[in-house]
Amino acid sequence: MTNSNQPDKSIAGRLEEAGSQMTFFEHLGELRKRIINSLYAIGIGAFVGVYVSQKFINFIIQPMKEALAAAGLEQKLVYTHPAGLLNMVITLGVYLGVVLASPVVLYQIWLFVAPALYKHERSAVTGFLFSTVFLFLSGIAFGYFVTLPYVLKFLVGFNKGSIVPMISINEYFDLILMILLGLGLVFELPILIFFLSLFGIVTPKFLWQNFRYAILVIAVVAAIITPTPDAQTMLIFMAPMVVLYFVGIGVSAAVVRRKRKALEAERAGTTA
Repeated sequence: MTNSNQPDKSIAGRLEEAGSQMTFFEHLGELRKRIINSLYAIGIGAFVGVYVSQKFINFIIQPMKEALAAAGLEQKLVYTHPAGLLNMVITLGVYLGVVLASPVVLYQIWLFVAPALYKHERSAVTGFLFSTVFLFLSGIAFGYFVTLPYVLKFLVGFNKGSIVPMISINEYFDLILMILLGLGLVFELPILIFFLSLFGIVTPKFLWQNFRYAILVIAVVAAIITPTPDAQTMLIFMAPMVVLYFVGIGVSAAVVRRKRKALEAERAGTTA
């Protein structure tokens, strides 16, 4: 038979495991420190990104050149402002810098969040936190190698008669930025589901039962980020989202199973 003090000891142990209790102003100071460190990392990454961005321009415009060649058009892009190319180099460098700095930024987020988590939650978060970079880059790769060529060939192939496109490199960059960043963020869906499951907001059963509504939301998101009006392009955007949703259900099931085992182990220790 357990005595009445054991639940209080259990709660105290959980609070101690979750990290030292900080005051509101200490939390603000810690948040300020993490934000400053992240900004330093982004600044250094942007400096490096601007330095190497000119080497990435040919890589970025390659899908457009292939689409123009497939349409029998001259493979040339233009800029219509004296500083147009320079602006693109700097903008591209900043985005490259953010990608380069993302592991450091994620680590700073981890340092801020970790004290509020239990030990079993920290070990689970660590792997998934750093997988965000992998998923984001996977989304960009899917956009560049699969989605972008199809979209560009559709848009350029729509050209008829004597109307010849004069494609600005800045407008082209805005288009691919919307596509690649949009898909990069979409590929973070399993991470979002992981954290929602970790804090008990969603469960695998809930996700499965509301699959029809999820498809509706996915269709709306795909319609927003799809730059062309045809249904086939929209389906290309929807396909990875649906797959990622099912991956998210598996992730949620793993999180719930892990939490259940930790809770059972804790109860066994309490009643011992």
